[in-house]
Amino acid sequence: MTASEEAMENEQEKGHVLEEFKEIQEVKSLIGSLENSYNDQIARETSCERFTFIVDKYQEQPHLIDPHLESLMMQIVDTVRNPRYPPALKQEAFKYLYLITKMRGFKIVIRYFPHEVADVEPVLSEMKQQNPQDFQTWESRYMLLLWISVVCMIPFDMVRLDSNVASEDGEKKQPVMDRILNTARVYLTVNDKCRDAAAFLAAKFCTRPDVRRDKLPEFLDWSLQVLHNANMDTIVGNSQVGGVLTMLGLLFKLGKREDLLQFAEPVLRVVEKLELHKSKNTLLRKASIKVTQRLGLIFLKARVATWRYQRGNRSLLDNLQKEGVVQQMNQKQDVEEEEGYDIAEELEDVIEYLLSGLKDKDTIVRWSAAKGIGRVTCRLPQELADEVVESVLQLFTLQETEGAWHGGCLTLAELGRRGLLLPQRLPDVVPVVLRSLEYDERRGDFSVGANVRDAACYVCWAFARAYEPGDVAKYVKEIANALVKVSIFDREVNVRRAAAAAFQENVGRQGIFPHGIEILTHADYFAVGNRSHCYLDLSVYIAQFPEYTIALINHLMEIKVVHWDCAVRELSARGLHNLTPKAPKYMANCVLPKLIALTTGMDLFARHGSILTVAEITHALAKVAEDQNKSITDVLSKEVIDGMKNIVKKLKEKGVFRGWGGDLMRRAVTCLIEKLSLAKLPYHADSILDLWQELIIGCLQHTERDIQVAAAQAIPVFYKEYYMDSNGGPMIDKQELVLQKYTSELKSQLEFSRMGFSLALGALPKFFVQGKLDMVLTCLIEATAITEKEKKWVEARRDAVTAITDLCKTVGVGDSPSRSMCAENVPRVYDSLLVAMTDYTLDSRGDVGAWVREASMTGLMEISSLLVNNKPELFTSEICKRAIQCLVQQCCEKIDRTRSHAGQILSKFLYHDPEIPHIPHRQELLNIFPRSELEEINWAAPSDTFSRFTKLLGLDTYIYNVLLGFTVSVGGLTESLVIHSSASLQVYLRSISKDLQKMSHFGEVLLQIFKDFQKVDRVSYPMLKMLDQLLSKGCFDVFMRVEHHQFPLSVIELVRTEVSRCGDPQKLMASVEVYCDLLQFEGEPRKKSLQQLTIQLCHRYPRVRKATANKLYEALVTYDEIVPEESLDEITTILSEFTWDEEVEIDKIRQIRNNLCDLMKIPRPLLKKVGTQK
Repeated sequence: MTASEEAMENEQEKGHVLEEFKEIQEVKSLIGSLENSYNDQIARETSCERFTFIVDKYQEQPHLIDPHLESLMMQIVDTVRNPRYPPALKQEAFKYLYLITKMRGFKIVIRYFPHEVADVEPVLSEMKQQNPQDFQTWESRYMLLLWISVVCMIPFDMVRLDSNVASEDGEKKQPVMDRILNTARVYLTVNDKCRDAAAFLAAKFCTRPDVRRDKLPEFLDWSLQVLHNANMDTIVGNSQVGGVLTMLGLLFKLGKREDLLQFAEPVLRVVEKLELHKSKNTLLRKASIKVTQRLGLIFLKARVATWRYQRGNRSLLDNLQKEGVVQQMNQKQDVEEEEGYDIAEELEDVIEYLLSGLKDKDTIVRWSAAKGIGRVTCRLPQELADEVVESVLQLFTLQETEGAWHGGCLTLAELGRRGLLLPQRLPDVVPVVLRSLEYDERRGDFSVGANVRDAACYVCWAFARAYEPGDVAKYVKEIANALVKVSIFDREVNVRRAAAAAFQENVGRQGIFPHGIEILTHADYFAVGNRSHCYLDLSVYIAQFPEYTIALINHLMEIKVVHWDCAVRELSARGLHNLTPKAPKYMANCVLPKLIALTTGMDLFARHGSILTVAEITHALAKVAEDQNKSITDVLSKEVIDGMKNIVKKLKEKGVFRGWGGDLMRRAVTCLIEKLSLAKLPYHADSILDLWQELIIGCLQHTERDIQVAAAQAIPVFYKEYYMDSNGGPMIDKQELVLQKYTSELKSQLEFSRMGFSLALGALPKFFVQGKLDMVLTCLIEATAITEKEKKWVEARRDAVTAITDLCKTVGVGDSPSRSMCAENVPRVYDSLLVAMTDYTLDSRGDVGAWVREASMTGLMEISSLLVNNKPELFTSEICKRAIQCLVQQCCEKIDRTRSHAGQILSKFLYHDPEIPHIPHRQELLNIFPRSELEEINWAAPSDTFSRFTKLLGLDTYIYNVLLGFTVSVGGLTESLVIHSSASLQVYLRSISKDLQKMSHFGEVLLQIFKDFQKVDRVSYPMLKMLDQLLSKGCFDVFMRVEHHQFPLSVIELVRTEVSRCGDPQKLMASVEVYCDLLQFEGEPRKKSLQQLTIQLCHRYPRVRKATANKLYEALVTYDEIVPEESLDEITTILSEFTWDEEVEIDKIRQIRNNLCDLMKIPRPLLKKVGTQK
């Protein structure tokens, strides 16, 4: 994609509106270059792709091409008219013309086709040369058919164009009229886009007076015969029926009533016999609806009903200036003369068929039927039209599907838009529309009805344009409330936006919606796009207007609280919390009693939503009471308080915490406990508290983490309200019981149990751990330790680390180890966090130990900040040094998320206020990470960070940790990670390559890391890959100039130890690459490397043998004087020609290998004796 195309896409994404067709010259040049590019496939496809891109760009604003359309058309037409151009070139030209037609629409494009008499014969001749079965040239046939549809309308009798001159084969040419109709017959039954063009051609051609007189009956007979004989079980049969029906629909649309009336009844009977309403083909059902409605219009005389509603012209500005003023305007209705109507018997069948189409399962069929009913009704007398309206209203029953409701709404909108719904019908129509705005039929764990609500919004939008304010004045409050509720609380964003648009239209057109302008400035089309914003913010703003307050509350209480979608129920509860201050008495006296009754009902969704809502409203009422210096008991009645107390007890008796839905109930009830505790309800010393505590323990033992988190959130407020004595301390018996239970569960044999109770201990309030902090910390620190049995329980260790951090923040800094952080327990806490930083546990999910390390990094930052702000002397230099070393190591490792987290923590350490003391090499770190650049650094991007951290390799404090992190990254798998980390490391090594002392120190640290992590695949395998990269790039060439330098020999020994008794082929092949790189070093390193390589040539794994032979061959070709010059050709020949991965006996391979050893003049490897034979 070119830069201009990318810029164009960016502009379109931002909603950029184009002002002109800017690429006209490029488009003309692409058309002009067809002659040169059509026979070059690459050039042809490139040009076509570019042309398509340009045209598609204007799909939303096609009118911009209009000033240039004629010139473009003529340029293409000149190409296809040229007799010397080959068919392939003409096909490309027609393809470009089709792309323009697709963008602008064929009805506009055909106006610019040449339509002289002289054009008829050439176009028909070109059409005759087309192959209907050639799927690659359909664009040519489509455009030619459209061209014929224009030239066939010349104002001369077609007979004048016929010629008696014989053709080349001696036969007379068919009359032009027959040739055109035969062409239409052929393409009406094909299965591509040409069928639509053929239908348009046939319909237009048959409306000519001469064709209508001579050929229409015959052509209609043929059409009906096709419909009668088509096999509807085949694709071909469906294509034939679809083409003919499309043609008939257009014919009865374009033709005159007096010409077609005689054919309407037989066509209707044939269409009815097809029973297409039972077909599974949506397009056929739609086509049958279109034909039927056009037949209905033929049966009726074309007239505008004099009885229809006439609104007149009004100014939007007048409405806005006179908002709230109802203007009564008297409409003068003309008296209908019923005898003036001639109603055919078949019309009843037409209307019945259209009404049945309103129930179709597909929207396009229902929409077509709705428009058909509107068109037909417009020509009916008032009495019959009223019967049609009554039939439409009968669709709005619970027995009908959502499709019928949707079709009914579309029809009401169409009737209203056309003035066919008289004001006296509004008492029947408005209640139906209001019910449709709330239509939501639940089906299992989902619902249907969004399309119904969307269509109901369209009805309200249409009514805003259809009626005078005086006619709808008495329904304004109901409609306004309904639209506001849908625009704020509907689940689907498209419905919310449709309701907002309808509300805006009513405010502008009617001018009598209460507070319309104020609401529109906040709840406009774009603002209602965010559902959370709607529920939590916009609802509160609108509720300040008393006309809407109770309606919003009732809607949430009656519909959304019991909604099937969990997210909607939770938002509804939070929304009612925010709405409570707008009507606290109504909430306390009306809403809460109704909801409490639902909390123990049979319906799971209703139970869940009502429990959450009771909790939220109670909490909100408590805050209202506090603001008014009242108690919660002054706001709530005793019955409500007792009702809320008994909720958990009743639910437990019914066993709803087990089985399906138990998880939802546990989350809801823990929320209830939390909110009732915040509301300070008078349940102190009540037996219900023991039941609450039992439930919390059960939730902490649950397997679902979100349930554990919900229970942990309830603990601090619950204990603070009900487990605190009058002196502010804990109730000793409760404290002993709870802590003994929680700490014992940290040694549970179930990981999820440890997770839950770790969270619980971290959530304990400060007063509750008085005198017990040391015991709790000890248990949590033990839970962070990695043991062989529980090595994979990383989530339990993560939660224990998080709990230590939360608990330390809760208790703060003091002097007593049993009450606060102090000199006695700070070292233990830091030790546990720093040990957690070494957790690299792997399982099927990958490096899950990263979760523990990230939790530990967060803990280091928060606890260090706590100490520095209160007692900086507790934050020792040794603690700081170890913490920063761990952080810089994590900043250099391979997981983007972990690097990002570590980088953010490191920046907080560097720029903490007040300054964190004892950071080693603080000034160097500040220079590398200046404050001005922190916001620009993407810590997760390897390109942003690795080049900075290589500067720390020159600092003794950090070199080990940074190099350890680089080892894992340089030897990693991710391409971008390896590229940037290795490049940064190589740049650093080149900068010190002439300093033997620095290079030796770097090598010593590197070897020390290798020794420390011997046989640890997480580090040792990447180490081998990193060594291969550094050695092959010549980063250690400085050691070649030092005689007997120990670095290469140490590497050989460490690699040999690493791969001894190794069964991992990848690691073995990585070691081979390192050995080959070490062949650069003369003397003993070269000899030992060759010996190790010859050992690998006889490895039991064929792929290792083959890889060794290939790498050794490459090394011998690359480096000079590795083996004796006279033996080089023979050695390379053996290495390249012998099949090393062949499944043969090792003894045979050993002979070849020994021969190579002799040629290289190195000792043959000897087999180790593993035992003695008897």
